[in-house]
Amino acid sequence: MNRRQALTGLAATAVVTAVGVPGRADAASSVFPTTLDLPDGFQPEGVAIGVLPFAFFGSRATGDIYRVSLVTGEGRIITAAPGGPSLGMKLDLRGRLFVAGGGRGNGRVVNAHTGEVLATYPFTTAPSFVNDVILTPRGAYFTDSVNPFVYVVPFGTGGRLPAPSEVVRLPITGDLVYTAGFNANGISRTPDGRALLLITSNTGRLYRVDPATGGSIQVDLGGESLVNGDGILLIGRTLYAVQNQNNAIAVVALNSAGSAGTVQRRVTDGRFDVPTTAAAYGPRLYLPNARFTTPPTPTTTYTAVAVTP
Repeated sequence: MNRRQALTGLAATAVVTAVGVPGRADAASSVFPTTLDLPDGFQPEGVAIGVLPFAFFGSRATGDIYRVSLVTGEGRIITAAPGGPSLGMKLDLRGRLFVAGGGRGNGRVVNAHTGEVLATYPFTTAPSFVNDVILTPRGAYFTDSVNPFVYVVPFGTGGRLPAPSEVVRLPITGDLVYTAGFNANGISRTPDGRALLLITSNTGRLYRVDPATGGSIQVDLGGESLVNGDGILLIGRTLYAVQNQNNAIAVVALNSAGSAGTVQRRVTDGRFDVPTTAAAYGPRLYLPNARFTTPPTPTTTYTAVAVTP
């Protein structure tokens, strides 16, 4: 696969289930617990859910990955302390968990069943913060909140994981200009699947990024701000943007191209304690409470909560 093939073709059918499970899961999930206890001291950041009722949470403190049943609330660590944080995560239909490595400047792929690390991709040796990831049929796309790049891990035939030398560093150009603070954070696809959407935490803006050129345009939200924007989740034409320190989820109706949208409402909940991102199962969104405003200790308690937006 050449560079342009790796960066285009987003409109094809995805190999990831990021939008929940329809049908019987809708009814069944209504009786699942709405608050999930995570290990003390865990410091959660990312979450991923596939077709089965299990959620995977990553620790920004140790990099541990915790798998919890959405049915019972019981869980266990499947991968312990890889030497770096586990931030944004996505799960594909092959049972592979793609994990953003934060200040380590890397991404890795973990077997969601065994916890085995299948591959590690060192994106940069410069100071960095690899924050989130989205999967497409062509590859995995990782954001960096302090460097204006999207890192592309292109898939081979049958979804084969590439060698580290095949990773593409896609420079971001155009409207999205990096400034002080956290820039690009959460990442998604546009509703038509032809481009990427990036949210910036510091400016609260949403951008549409061409996956072939890296050219960006600001999405017209009618003057609305998504400041403290963190993880984003697209379901149909609705984008759920988690505004972490605002303790809110902005619900954005987008056009097909993802070039314009309207903030319809914001979802809040008394159990929110600086949620960072969201994953869907049935009609619910599950959000880890990062508790950024609470000094972390080994005994600090952490939860994830479920809401129906």
